[in-house]
Amino acid sequence: MSETTYTVTGMTCAHCVASVTEEISEIDGVTDVAADLATGAVTVTSTTPVAEADVRAAVEEAGYRLAAA
Repeated sequence: MSETTYTVTGMTCAHCVASVTEEISEIDGVTDVAADLATGAVTVTSTTPVAEADVRAAVEEAGYRLAAA
């Protein structure tokens, strides 16, 4: 298992969290997504490491931005 935490900017409500969670969950290998609205932290658990570019694309598809590392 692999677990990585990212920071997503622009999430302001539960719908935002749901949208981001749904998009990231569609990435191959992702088994769990835990998003914290208050901090913008999104922890992605997967069977194998997921490319940051894939997470960034999913977050942007949902209408938000992945903060620069």
